[in-house]
Amino acid sequence: MSKFFDPKSADGTSDRRLYAPATERNRDVILEVLKLHHPGHGTLLEVASGTGEHAAHMADHFEAAFWQPTDIEPDKIASMNAWRSTTAQQSMLEGQLFNVLEHEIDALSLPASLTTVFSANLIHIAPWVVAEALVSKAGTALSEDGILFLYGPFKRGGLHTSTSNESFDQSLKARDTAWGVRDLEAVEDLAEAAGFASPTIVEMPANNLSVIFKKA
Repeated sequence: MSKFFDPKSADGTSDRRLYAPATERNRDVILEVLKLHHPGHGTLLEVASGTGEHAAHMADHFEAAFWQPTDIEPDKIASMNAWRSTTAQQSMLEGQLFNVLEHEIDALSLPASLTTVFSANLIHIAPWVVAEALVSKAGTALSEDGILFLYGPFKRGGLHTSTSNESFDQSLKARDTAWGVRDLEAVEDLAEAAGFASPTIVEMPANNLSVIFKKA
């Protein structure tokens, strides 16, 4: 998945921080939606954190919660740990909150007692079995007031929501036939089977959606 990440570090130095241009463009609008729906306490597990920029940018907005980044790719784990270290140093200097946990678990090993499972731009660049496991395990691991928050492009009613999403879907399938923009209704079916109610759906920039599931 290296295509989706810039191999340079965030500031042009030789440290191990990576950055994803899409993350920088969309992180603030995602943050605003997440703040509206996050329970306000507990642990937020970010599945497939990629560079680690979400945690570095967003975590201190949730003062009563911890942010647990995860990934399975070594270069992304190195990047998120580098971002975590930089964020910790800045927080110490500025007297700000630091609540980002060290990476310890892989993307499908969800711990118990979570209040939020958050994943951005994952299920379309992974086989469908990953979406199945993510939603099922979130249904088991989340607290009763917890949320499952998915962000990315989706088809609705079997149709793409834009020509750009259709082109993106074709490019994904050309790289791996198991990848592709997912039908929102298929994800909703997974969530219903895992004990979630119908989602709150928020239209986002660049033809993406925020899809927020709560327990039924």
